[in-house]
Amino acid sequence: MLSGPFILQSTQTSSEVNENSLKRLNGYLENLQKPGSRSVQPMKLTFYIRNTKYSSKVQPELISSGFRSVSFTLHTNDVLSTVMDVLTSCSLPVEHMKGLTASKAASKSPTETGEPFYRTIKWDKSYYTFTGFKDPEQELQQAQRAEPTLSVWLRNNEPEASKKHNASLPRREELKRLKRELCRRFNLTDIRWQRSWGVSHRYCQLQSLSRLSHQNPEALINLQDSDHILETCFCGKRHTVVFADQSGMNASGHVMLGTMDVHHQWTKLFEQLPGYHSLQQQTHWLKERISLLLGGTQVVHMDRLGPVQPIAEHYSSLNTFHKRLMSHHLRLHPRSLQGLTMLLENDRSNPSLHEMGHFVIPIKCDLPTLQVFLQNQSPEARRRIQRKNQLQAEEEAVVKLCLETLSLRSLSKEPSVSPAQMIQCCERLLEQRSPHMQGLQICVSHFYSVMQDGDLCVPWDWKS
Repeated sequence: MLSGPFILQSTQTSSEVNENSLKRLNGYLENLQKPGSRSVQPMKLTFYIRNTKYSSKVQPELISSGFRSVSFTLHTNDVLSTVMDVLTSCSLPVEHMKGLTASKAASKSPTETGEPFYRTIKWDKSYYTFTGFKDPEQELQQAQRAEPTLSVWLRNNEPEASKKHNASLPRREELKRLKRELCRRFNLTDIRWQRSWGVSHRYCQLQSLSRLSHQNPEALINLQDSDHILETCFCGKRHTVVFADQSGMNASGHVMLGTMDVHHQWTKLFEQLPGYHSLQQQTHWLKERISLLLGGTQVVHMDRLGPVQPIAEHYSSLNTFHKRLMSHHLRLHPRSLQGLTMLLENDRSNPSLHEMGHFVIPIKCDLPTLQVFLQNQSPEARRRIQRKNQLQAEEEAVVKLCLETLSLRSLSKEPSVSPAQMIQCCERLLEQRSPHMQGLQICVSHFYSVMQDGDLCVPWDWKS
């Protein structure tokens, strides 16, 4: 919950508006902090807040209960400017932000240096426990301390991690059992989570889905009826369920269940699945047509490289781009770009080549320029893809060697850690061979932390 004037109005409608706006604002800020993030789509937000003595630049509509509505649209491309806009729009003081603003002007921005920005909005500790987001205040305190060596930190924190892990074992087993049961009952490919919620919260989310299936089995028939899926879904694949910030279907075709939504909203989503399958078919057809027009280049979507994109938005982008291609006659050999991939974007004017080897193509870019760009950059794209595949193979091999040699229970990494960084980290772990790592669950990150279920986060560039 937010402190200060961000207090939910007693009526259900205003509470839902605030709740939804908070989730969307959080997603907006998170997307800005993702590695390689360039810009995000403008977002309109509305909050119901108490009247304060501060005057507002907006003209909110006063309501009789002492609350007023404030609406504004975010156009910012960095976290600091976004926070400043939110505070100003909601008539909150920004004097305490001036130091950060001056600091930013004198140096690189947090996104440029790769360092996380610590929000000044004060959240209750229970918010981070419930959502799975990292507490910026806690991270700041950790960063301000002198960073210890890996061996010293493990020696000091291994007992606490082991205690938490042992306490979570019964719930971990229940989580695995319930996940297997739901996958089998609904013929699911997998059940995933958009955020790193703890074991208890993930178990509660599975329990909620299980309760709905028992209380209203008819509501989930579109999720579990494999014969119906084969008839309506272009690929005949089973569903993957993702517990996420909002309900719907993403561009990858995964069924997203909003963790803040009630059973009624989940039921409504399941009823709409046949329509989503039809949209999947149309999306797949558009990708095939675009590939034929662009020399065999495949249109892909990678949720880990940006915000979660709803399938309707993905279809709209594909449809717009396809219509533009049909109105021009690009001269590309049908198989000249076979094996290459591309991402479509709405907020860029010039095409580019990502370091991982895929093209980033603006929907409204100049098409003759695009043809020249694709032809000239295709050799470099293939070289980068080859390098990416090589790094991924090296990463898989060294992770497997670490698990076996160091007797780790698990070894994973955060998405922001590159394969090259992971390889370097694992090679150094093998050289040190700390006895304190045996039986631990390690996540390679950018900081030290003991998670609530006993997992240990260590920075990829830890000190020896």
